Amino acid sequence: MKFLLLCIFLLSFGFSFSQNSMEANYNIYNTRTKQIITIDKIISDCARADVLFFGEEHNDSACHFLEAEILKGLYNRFGDKIALSLEMFETDNQLPLNEYLEGFIPEDRFAKDVRLWSNYKDYRPMIEFAKTNHIQVIAANTPRRYVSMVSRLGMASLDNLSKEAKKLLPPLPYDTLSGRYREKFEEVMQGSPGSSNPNVYYSQNLWDAGMSYSIYKYHRNHKGNKIFHCVGGFHTAEKLGTAAQLKMRSKKIRILNIASVSDVSYNSSDPQAFEKFSKLGDYILITNPDLKKTF
Repeated sequence: MKFLLLCIFLLSFGFSFSQNSMEANYNIYNTRTKQIITIDKIISDCARADVLFFGEEHNDSACHFLEAEILKGLYNRFGDKIALSLEMFETDNQLPLNEYLEGFIPEDRFAKDVRLWSNYKDYRPMIEFAKTNHIQVIAANTPRRYVSMVSRLGMASLDNLSKEAKKLLPPLPYDTLSGRYREKFEEVMQGSPGSSNPNVYYSQNLWDAGMSYSIYKYHRNHKGNKIFHCVGGFHTAEKLGTAAQLKMRSKKIRILNIASVSDVSYNSSDPQAFEKFSKLGDYILITNPDLKKTF
């Protein structure tokens, strides 16, 4: 009995130490109030929002820690009136995703039938939490074969797809954002292979249009529910990309966004140190650049 109690204590201490250790590697800055805040403030603010975007760095362990904590916080506050939406799953994988969440298929079968990202271990805690607590997970992204198709053959090539295939896409033709989003994309892509090919930008827009449509459909059919969408930071920084596409579908939808940056100022106690990132989102997650990457 004493041995069992000792094991429980050590496990509890280990979890607490790990959590506190991670919390020392980031700060969250509220760009509206210009204050350093906690996760609880974000959860509280979601009472006045329909969608919370988390623009992550895919290999940042602080991002993945916060995503899991926010999902738990949303569930504790709003119960079953939430959904998790993920860039990491594509619309044609919604059925096997649902089947795994409902316990119809085991995890090894799920892993074979769904095109899991190579760093799925970073998202598995959220999927398992959703499974345990019966939270719907939206496979939000456009199947990559169609994104690749646009890169090679252009937007018009999608018109030739079957009706069944088009059900996996946003309504055609989808919007291609001009202005700031295109400028940012061209800056990032400068010098990369295919950077001068406009189809590459249109394929980026297909990702954004597809994710926005997946979120929009859920919102339309589940009024009052909250949606937590995790996605690469470029897609929602400055509320461009996916966020902008979603606002075009519904001007009334209420959006909040978290933008993640890795910066040496992460542990500053002066909120002013984070003001330089304020244009990126409602909340800025500043993480330790020396934190070990997940891949």
